Amino acid sequence: MIKRTRSRFWPVAMLGIGAALAASVGCGPAQTTGGGAAGGKGSLPAEVQVKYDEGLEALKKHDKANDWSPEVCEATAKSFLEAADKMDSFLATAVYNAGVAYQRCGLRDKAAEQYKKVLDKDPTFDRARVQLALFAFADSKETAIEPAIKEMEQAVNDSKFGNTEALVNLARLQMKRGNDKDFDEAKRNLQRALAVDDAYMPAFNQLAIYYLTTAKKQAGAKTSTLVKAGEKKEKVNAQALDLALLVTSQAIRKNAAFAPIYNTAGLIFVEQGNLNQAVSSFQTARKLDATFFEAHMNFAAVNLGFRGFAQAEEAYRAAIKVRPDDYDAHLGLALAIRGEIDNTNFDAKLKECDGEIEAAKKIDPERPEAYFNQAILTEQFKAKSGDANSNAALQNAITLYETFVTKAKGKPEFAGALDDVSAVATKPDQQCIGPKAKTDHDCKKGRIQNVKETIAFNNETEAMRKKAEEEEKQQKALEEAGGSGGGGEATPAPSK
Repeated sequence: MIKRTRSRFWPVAMLGIGAALAASVGCGPAQTTGGGAAGGKGSLPAEVQVKYDEGLEALKKHDKANDWSPEVCEATAKSFLEAADKMDSFLATAVYNAGVAYQRCGLRDKAAEQYKKVLDKDPTFDRARVQLALFAFADSKETAIEPAIKEMEQAVNDSKFGNTEALVNLARLQMKRGNDKDFDEAKRNLQRALAVDDAYMPAFNQLAIYYLTTAKKQAGAKTSTLVKAGEKKEKVNAQALDLALLVTSQAIRKNAAFAPIYNTAGLIFVEQGNLNQAVSSFQTARKLDATFFEAHMNFAAVNLGFRGFAQAEEAYRAAIKVRPDDYDAHLGLALAIRGEIDNTNFDAKLKECDGEIEAAKKIDPERPEAYFNQAILTEQFKAKSGDANSNAALQNAITLYETFVTKAKGKPEFAGALDDVSAVATKPDQQCIGPKAKTDHDCKKGRIQNVKETIAFNNETEAMRKKAEEEEKQQKALEEAGGSGGGGEATPAPSK
């Protein structure tokens, strides 16, 4: 499954009282650029300014080096909080920046605590509202879209349309909600963000995603969580894809070190059918940001599509390092390993593949995909002997297919796979010969029916084998009995 770049950008630190750094980065280390502090250097007491500047320098330094650790985040946050403590009044920017420092290391609860303090003191502090809205949206598993849009709209209004991060995230949420009016408004919000800062890379990235999504939507493309090799896709408008690619090219000229734009370019190349260029783009994104989960997953998925199993395995392992509990990463790794199974590594690779599928099932027991793939692994590899000893494995494959059917039923994205598994041929084999049989659904046998027939064939073969063995034993017994009187054939006694 190809994954697009998610617009979950790192929060922007504040340069001074009320002034913000001008850039942030999605899916990787933040980048900071100029901008002056409101009131200038002399607006804070000297001891406060020293601590505040110490925190800012740490943010810039560690963002550039991408060497954040819990200890570094704690120390950076401490500098800002000490600056805030030295003030008689509430220094909102310092407390907000402490939240930014905590968030760099994924210390979300501590970050949220600081953002809430800021918003409680100043409900118009739009940047804190943006981060808290993103946290809440993530906690809802991206389902509570209406509250998230409401919060982003409030942040946009409070900033008088000057908060680029709020504008881009509002556009992303509007696209996710997805009606025609939303798409029009999303485009306007992205254009507003670029009008505020024509070098704001997340806005370029989301605009490219906007054109790509629009092109696919116009083609009636549907998403599926179970991608099958060779599956027919609707042809996407070439001009719309060219427009999306043009936006990525403009963005790369602005900033060639922004990893997400290469991931988005890769997605566009996939739609164009230019898989070599897609692989190259995904690889560039991975090199620029080793923590870029989506780029690892997309690089792996494309390689898996044209049987680059070793490359896919490496990328899925890199993705799992970033997100150890990701279902799709473990299942993808299982598929890559399965593709590498041969006679030289059969037992080891089979065990490893099965282990990754079990890991996926443990992460989310209700998702159907793992059961489908484990059934195939069981049918095609564990039951490879082809005799009666394989029937137990084949019966287990049927159980797994049936579990898949139970968990996938009623979910439109699995309709094709359900038919592939459950179809039952109603016409006899002799009527299902020739080209028409391939298009006649009454001749189609699903995987479960095929496995049942294989079990029956194995049982019949085993019965014939046992019968042949028994006949051979009887023949040997007769031969041995006939030779017990001295050997040779018996002759009649002479008449008197």
